[in-house]
Amino acid sequence: MSNIEDEAMEMNLGEKASRHFIEQIIDKDLADGSVGLVKTRFPPDPNGYLHIGHAKSILLNYGLAKQYGGQFNLRFDDTNPVKIKSEYIDSMIEDIRWLGADWEERLFYASNYFPQMYEDAIKLIKKGKAYVSDLTASQIREYRGTFTEPGENDPHRERSISENLELFQAMKNGVFAEGEKVLRAKIDMASPNINLRDPVIYRIVKKPHNNTGDTWCIYPMYDYSHPIQDAIEGITHSICTLEFEDHRPLYDWVLRELEYDPAPQQIEFAKLFLTNTVTGKRYIRKLVEDGIVDGWDDPRLVSIAALRRRGFTPESIKLFVDLCGVSKSQSSVDYAALEYCIREDLKLKCPRLMAILDPIKLIITNYPEDKTEEFTVPNNLENEALGERKVTFSRELYIERDDFMEEAPKKYFRLFPGNEVRLMNAYFVTCTDFEKDENGNITTVYATYDPETKSGSGFNARKVKGTIHWVSAKESINAEVRLYENIVDEEKGMYDENGNLNLNQNSLVVLKECRLEKAFKNAAAYDRFQFVRNGYFCVDAKLNTEEGKVFNRIVSLKSSFTLPSK
Repeated sequence: MSNIEDEAMEMNLGEKASRHFIEQIIDKDLADGSVGLVKTRFPPDPNGYLHIGHAKSILLNYGLAKQYGGQFNLRFDDTNPVKIKSEYIDSMIEDIRWLGADWEERLFYASNYFPQMYEDAIKLIKKGKAYVSDLTASQIREYRGTFTEPGENDPHRERSISENLELFQAMKNGVFAEGEKVLRAKIDMASPNINLRDPVIYRIVKKPHNNTGDTWCIYPMYDYSHPIQDAIEGITHSICTLEFEDHRPLYDWVLRELEYDPAPQQIEFAKLFLTNTVTGKRYIRKLVEDGIVDGWDDPRLVSIAALRRRGFTPESIKLFVDLCGVSKSQSSVDYAALEYCIREDLKLKCPRLMAILDPIKLIITNYPEDKTEEFTVPNNLENEALGERKVTFSRELYIERDDFMEEAPKKYFRLFPGNEVRLMNAYFVTCTDFEKDENGNITTVYATYDPETKSGSGFNARKVKGTIHWVSAKESINAEVRLYENIVDEEKGMYDENGNLNLNQNSLVVLKECRLEKAFKNAAAYDRFQFVRNGYFCVDAKLNTEEGKVFNRIVSLKSSFTLPSK
């Protein structure tokens, strides 16, 4: 793991020991009066689903606005009509709301500002700061130069203001085909910063827009439109990730040339990279289209929707983001750290119930066939507030297949012929026999119970080393349980020699015949439980039906990750 341990050393869980660099900038701006009300925003491009990296940006921007008594805006950067889908917008709204970020009534769309952006482009042309070019995209790249060589001036760079105004108006009116002309900012083709070498600020796209329909056939580029959007909304601190650091001079140029005052301040921070996870929209889209996953919210992914469906909580995501910290240093965080955070969040929240994932029958031969008992069992020994429940005990039970061995090795303390174990919250039982099917698989285990060892009776005449869980065969319910691993084959690495994902063929294991105690009967979508000895699980919101419940394993009970001590 990378610098997450260093970050963790500087904080108690969820509690920052010192103010990060963005807070220090805002403190200074407030102190010197350059900023009054702090205003931040989260501006997603609605061309896919949000992922865990976006969660850091959402919580950072919203958290800063809340911390300083300011305002937080949600704004969709819908400047490219080709990739926008209502599905993506709806999912983002749901995800951001689920994380707890409140934009109140301030939901905006970049497309609402298209008229202002067009007028601003006219202003740049009139100032001699923008011109219409006939170069193709490949020619523009060729003219741009390299990191070590300056670019060459566009042959159309010195067109007159009147000609540029006429051509730009014609672009807007649909006279030209896609790619035939673009509007470029006129800055400096010899700039060491390639982003300032006359970037394209408008292009022709003859496709209907999700919000504006056929009103426009020219659309602004991100580097031009984004600072204008921030300025219109009065954003004070435009917080973005480090890949935009080299774009900041262009951001400032747009605001300066258009004379926006006060101008927003762009601040960059390091992205959140999670090891061996798929966040690229291109890869996820292919996984969806190829049917490898069942959607952008497949629980093997780390989209926010997928994490929610798998059973992660907003609190666990916030804990994880706090643990990672805010800095300018790029680093990767081990997925185990995210799992640590969900365990920490759920351990006192979830009832701990018994579920058998790979059942074999246990018959207690000396227990009356027509008898049942109810044991009162605490739902969580560490949290009395979760109350108690009744667990039914009977002659025929189900236990985990792994809890019985025909020939047991040393230090195996569960059931094997002649061995005695404790049935959790019930009785001691001793294995007496077992049966196999024609393939040699164990089908039934037989045992006797000691009625003097009833749980809660105070019996302490002897001790047993093994305790196993169980459910009543008569009153348990059937359920499907899904066990997940990383969708990437970690041993082979993320990508093969052709740039394709190395997929883990065991990333999903579906168990169809699981047996759960009756307390699960009324479990609803997103309800979370600890399955005793098996991990934390959540009712799947997509596959669950009244006919049969489906549970996703959120995380196992144990991990090698521990929070470093201070």
